[in-house]
Parts: sequence; structure tokens; C-alpha cells
Amino acid sequence: MKSYLDKIPLFLIILIFFSQTQVQAQINRSLIFTAPPPPKGVGEPGKRAEAGSRGCEQDINQPSTSAASEHLTALVPVYSKSDVVFATASTEHPRFWFYVPYLSSFADGEFVLEDEAQNQSIYKASLPNTPGVISFDLPSSAKPLEVGKQYHWYFNIYCKSDRQIIAYVEGDIKREQLNSTLKTKLEKASPSQRVTLYAANGIWHDALSEAEELRRKNPRDTSWEMLLQAVGLNNFVTKPTLDCCTLKQ
Repeated sequence: MKSYLDKIPLFLIILIFFSQTQVQAQINRSLIFTAPPPPKGVGEPGKRAEAGSRGCEQDINQPSTSAASEHLTALVPVYSKSDVVFATASTEHPRFWFYVPYLSSFADGEFVLEDEAQNQSIYKASLPNTPGVISFDLPSSAKPLEVGKQYHWYFNIYCKSDRQIIAYVEGDIKREQLNSTLKTKLEKASPSQRVTLYAANGIWHDALSEAEELRRKNPRDTSWEMLLQAVGLNNFVTKPTLDCCTLKQ
């Protein structure tokens, strides 16, 4: 008596095996983030994570129980020897990523971008209704980041009741010009290959945004996990990514 496999054409068995191998190879592919050297112009050290969780005046305004011991954190690289928080982007209006344990019911967010001449653009940032990873793009109406220029940013959390800052993080970002070779490779690359290319060239903001988009489409892909682990953000690999937020001037 023939087995079930005997009834399947050989070419179909080969095709199934090859497809499964390809999927597994993509899921388990290596991903290396090559951090660029921190720019010499960075002055004060940045702050990737808040040292402690602080609440507002009333107990009802504290973070939720699950996030009470967690802290506001920017999902960016930090240079441990100098505490410099720095990453690069290739786009005019890059996307920023944060883990936020504070809720919109009692707190407001504020994002500040400062250019090399210390001119500031201040935006109100909406917060989530539950703790998690949020992201926002610089508004299309904002002045685009200039290639080769360095900017300092702050993300502040305020109590709604008294407008006191209860948490903040800060760092630097620089927009890089992609060379023609890399541009060509990116144009021809698959989504997973784009993550790898951005990571290998140290373009953090683009790499992380591409990785999160890839994770949405394919939950088994490990790009997001590997990028966060590469910069010491292991604790945020499994945190929920929330469909939030926007910036308003």
C-alpha cells in the first residue's frame, strides 16, 4: 500500500521543501547593525531612558500597574563610553520610536527638535491609552532635515494637572545622504533586504521603521528583535507596538 507521500508528485515535494527552506532562511537570517561613529560635535551626553517612574499628584494618575516599574525609553542606540545618544536617518521627516508607560488620561507629550543654531520647533505629541511602543513622524509641514546637519531632540512627558515634567529623554539625529550604490540596492531589495542594508550602513531610524513594517506583515520575521537586541534594548522586543501617535505644532 502506497503512503500519502507516494501519491504526491516528486516536483511538488521539492517545491514545498524549497519554499519552507527559503522562509526559514529569511526568518533566521543574520542582521548586523553597524553603528556610525558618534559625531565630534555632540556636546552634553544624551538620555536614552528615564531613571525612574514618577507620577502626578494623585494616585489615580499613576502609570498602570503593569508599567509602574517601567520607564520612558527612546528606542535608539547609545554609546556606552560617552553616554551619547545618536542615530542617523536618510529621510527629510524621519520617524522616532519610544516606549511610553504614561497614559493619555493623565499626561501629555511634547517633542522638541533643535537645529545647530539652537532654533527650536516644539510639537505636542499625543500619548497612548495603554503602555507600549509608539512612533511618530515629523509632520510633512515641518522644515525638512538638511543633509549633513545635526539636530538635538527632546521628548518630554507632562502631568496634565500641573504641567510639571515627570519624565524626559533626549538625543541627537543626523540626516545622511545615501550614496548612489546604496540607493540602487535599496530600490531592487525586498523588505527584509532593505532592513539589512539600512542596518549594515548604520541608518538606524530607517532600519527600525522598515523592520516594524515587516513585522506587521510577517510576525515571524525577527528583524525588529535583532535590531533592538543589537543596541541593548532587549526588554522592548516583546512590547506591543501601538497605532499611535501624531505631532502637532
